[in-house]
Amino acid sequence: MFGGYRRGGTDGTAAVPQSRTSSRRPTTSAAAMSDKTKASNDVFVLGVGMTKFEKPGRRADFDYPEMAAEAVTKALTDAGVEYTAVEQAYVGYVYGDSTCGQRALYPVGMTGIPIINVNNNCATGSSALYLAFQAIRGGQTHCALALGFEKMQRGSLSSQFSDRTNPMDRHVEMMCEVTDMEAGPITAQMFGNAGREHMAKYGTTEQHFAKIAWKNHKHSVDNPYSQFRDEYSLEQILAAPTVHAPLTKLQCCPTSDGGAAAILVSRHFLERCAGAVARARAVRVLGRADDHRPAKLTLREELHEDGENRCTPIVGYDMTRLAAQRLFDQAGLTPADVQVVELHDCFSANELITYEALGLCPEGHAGRMIDDGDNTYGGKYVVNPSGGLISKGHPLGATGLAQCAELCWQVRGEAERRQVAGARVGLQHNIGLGGAAVVALYKMETEQPVKSSGVVTAHKDGAGLKSTPYFEKLQKLIEQEGKAIVDKIGGIIEFRVSPPPGRNAARWTVDLKSDEPGVYANSQRRAGLTLELSDADLTRLFAGELSPEQAYRQQKMRYMGDTGLAFKLRNLVETLHGYRAKL
Repeated sequence: MFGGYRRGGTDGTAAVPQSRTSSRRPTTSAAAMSDKTKASNDVFVLGVGMTKFEKPGRRADFDYPEMAAEAVTKALTDAGVEYTAVEQAYVGYVYGDSTCGQRALYPVGMTGIPIINVNNNCATGSSALYLAFQAIRGGQTHCALALGFEKMQRGSLSSQFSDRTNPMDRHVEMMCEVTDMEAGPITAQMFGNAGREHMAKYGTTEQHFAKIAWKNHKHSVDNPYSQFRDEYSLEQILAAPTVHAPLTKLQCCPTSDGGAAAILVSRHFLERCAGAVARARAVRVLGRADDHRPAKLTLREELHEDGENRCTPIVGYDMTRLAAQRLFDQAGLTPADVQVVELHDCFSANELITYEALGLCPEGHAGRMIDDGDNTYGGKYVVNPSGGLISKGHPLGATGLAQCAELCWQVRGEAERRQVAGARVGLQHNIGLGGAAVVALYKMETEQPVKSSGVVTAHKDGAGLKSTPYFEKLQKLIEQEGKAIVDKIGGIIEFRVSPPPGRNAARWTVDLKSDEPGVYANSQRRAGLTLELSDADLTRLFAGELSPEQAYRQQKMRYMGDTGLAFKLRNLVETLHGYRAKL
């Protein structure tokens, strides 16, 4: 239908240099797959990555191209694919010029793919994810990148244009029909007034809102990506300066800088192009495969106009409720099937009303749900284990993709100290005033053993793999040698171990750089070098029967990342041999 775009050579592959994040290993491009391939309705998140969220301006070297490069590189590494495999990119941001997406991705790789910029207020990141999903769901592509970032100004959000109609004008008019305008940020008034409405109708108290903020700040303590990691008492939250009653400062999300990304693929790509470890960690975006509507990520853009002058619909309650109902119907699930939730808590009042909109509790019962502890660890659901927008931060374009990353880590069992025990299905919710609401459900394609919360050490993973005892020995070596081996290697290496039939894959991070060196399973620690090889070949490598150079030349080992660190792999193996000889 559309002309003017041609990718690469006559065989459909990219006729351009590989990305700067690529290693020398070959990659299979989705574009090189047969045009006769039948489009699959299944969509998977193969890799995710994000930056730490920061206070605006805190880092001088943190412009949006740097945010994008870090998030995309992490997502590609997590997926085990090269940038040349990506066929389309959807890039979300709110504050920026019209082609920031192109400027952000050109340094990652100039492969000639379409790059579409997305702006949908606070739901921008999820909207980029939704478009990438649609492209794969509709058979238009096999591998797509969703990227979001934001470089924000300090202070409350404000309109950037005074010479044209404000897209929130009707929302403000509806609010003013119910209550008088007060001093303070307009968004805080909108969400705060929705909270007041809930208090008047259902008897909710200020403490209920404060308990939500207390929970989210407490959750963020264990999130290394969070902008704030401080824990507060309930009394401190209630005593903080009032922004718009019942909301205090500690119940409001901050402005933030940061980026996040996700690699989405089709089933065909997953089965033909992804490595064994990546396939074992693929997260399916749930839905009914026979539904031809855009099922798994549901976008609603409606303004409530039923004649009722109420504040709650203005901030997206009805959009969320309708989108969630449609999503659960198409997925064949109910809220009872969910264990972990990342929802849009721009203000504590919005988290409270969203419990009811998503169906996590009956209408009017959010206060009881909070009092019963059914929104945190040990309760019916764990809501915002990441710390949510209130504590993790809210860089508008990145927020929805950061939610996706957290839920993927949770259902994979890779969330370390934040891990929700038994997490199988994750629910995402992201809204943008104006309005947009995006909801999604995530589930592992391959069921994984349930992991407990806390740092997972070597002996708790890799059951039945021949290489696992070597990682246990390496852990003991690190405990004994300490600084000596850290000085010798000075890097973090991730091993992705492909299993024999009937076994589960394993992913080990050997940290020989930080203040807490050791061997970690399913860690989020950022590796400088990622290695992928089979359990049998890794065992031979550790046993001294196969050198790193032989493994690479014989294509038994694939790597991504720091080439200099790759050359130190021999030192690590020889050190392990010497330690084994002493035993």
